Amino acid sequence: MKTIRRFIYREVIVSVAFVTLAFLALFFFFDLVDELRWVGRPGLGYQLTHALLFVALGLPQHLYELLPITVLIGTIFVMARLAQSSEFTILRTSGMGPGRALGTLLLLGAVFVAFTFTVGDYLAPISERTAALVKARGLGQISTGATGAWLKEREGEHSLAVNVGAIDGNGNMRGVRVFEFDGRGRIASTTSAEQAQFAADGAGWQLQQVQRTVFEQHAGDINVKKLQEPSLLWPTRISPDMVAASLLKPDKMATLDLFHYIRHLEANGQAAQRYEIEFWRKVFYPLSCLVMVVLSLPFAYLHFRSGGIAGYVFGGVMAGISFFLLNNVFGFAGNLQNWSPWLTAAAPGLIYSVLSLAAFAWLVLRR
Repeated sequence: MKTIRRFIYREVIVSVAFVTLAFLALFFFFDLVDELRWVGRPGLGYQLTHALLFVALGLPQHLYELLPITVLIGTIFVMARLAQSSEFTILRTSGMGPGRALGTLLLLGAVFVAFTFTVGDYLAPISERTAALVKARGLGQISTGATGAWLKEREGEHSLAVNVGAIDGNGNMRGVRVFEFDGRGRIASTTSAEQAQFAADGAGWQLQQVQRTVFEQHAGDINVKKLQEPSLLWPTRISPDMVAASLLKPDKMATLDLFHYIRHLEANGQAAQRYEIEFWRKVFYPLSCLVMVVLSLPFAYLHFRSGGIAGYVFGGVMAGISFFLLNNVFGFAGNLQNWSPWLTAAAPGLIYSVLSLAAFAWLVLRR
C-alpha cells in the first residue's frame, strides 16, 4: 500500500506543480503588461527592472490564491487519467477501497493545506510589502486613495485621529497629521509633520518638521498656541504593521497581524467587520484544499471514452473558478449585510464540502 500511495502522491504533486506553474506564468505575463504603463514615464524612476521585480514579488500572493484551484485541476487530471487507463481499477482490485482512497487523498490534501497556509501567512505578506517598497522607490511613494490612511487611538479621555498621506521607498511616512480631541469631542490640538519614522525602541514616532497648534480653553475663552519644532517624539501604540494594514489590502496581511489590527480597531471603537471576515478567510481558505481533493476523487470512478478526459478537466477548471468567485462574493456580501464573519468565510468551503461528499456518496459508494 505504501507503494500505491507514493505512486498517487508523485503523480498528483507533479500534475499540481505543472498546472500551478502554467497559471503563474499567465499571471506574470498579465501583471507585467499592466506594469509596463509606468516604465519610462517622465519624472519617474520606474524602470523595467523595477517592473520585473515588482511582478515577481507578487507571485507568492497569486500562488496562495491559486493553490486550491490548481490542486483541484491537477488531482482531477490524475484521477481521470487513472480511470481512463484502467489503472485505478487495478488499484481497486489490489485492495484500495473507497475509504482507503479517500484517506490517501485527504492525507495529501493536508500537506497542501500546510503549504498553502505557509505561503499565505509568511511568504506572501513579506513579498507584498517588499513589492510595495520597490514600487515606492520607482514611483516616489505609495498611498491609498486621495486622503491616505486613517487610524484612530485613545489616550485616556482623549481620542486621536491620525492621517498618513503616504509611505516612501525608504519606509518613511509622509504627510502625517494628528488630530487630538478631548472627552467632549472638542478639538484639543493638531499636529502636522512632513515626515515621520518609527522609533527604533518602539516608543513612538519620530516626527520631522513639526507644526503644532494647541487649543486651550479657559472660562469659555479659547487660546490658540502655534509651535514649530524640527523634531518631536510622539508616543503612540500605533505600530508599523497597523500603518501597513491601512495602506495595504487586508488579504495581503498575515493572520496574526490581522488579529492584532482587529483588536486595535475594536479597542478604539472602529468598524472591524471587513478585517474580521478577512481574518476568518485566512483561517478557512487553506482548508479548501481538503475539499478539492475530495471533490476530485469521484472522477476516478467514472468511465471514460477515448479523448473524453479533456471535458472533465475543463469541468474541474470551471469548478475551481466558481469556488474562487463564490469566495469573493460571500466576502463582499458579508461585509455589506453585516453577516457573521466566521460563517461568511466558511460558507463557500461548507457548500463545496457538501457537494463533494454528495458526489462521492453517489458516484463511489452507491455505484
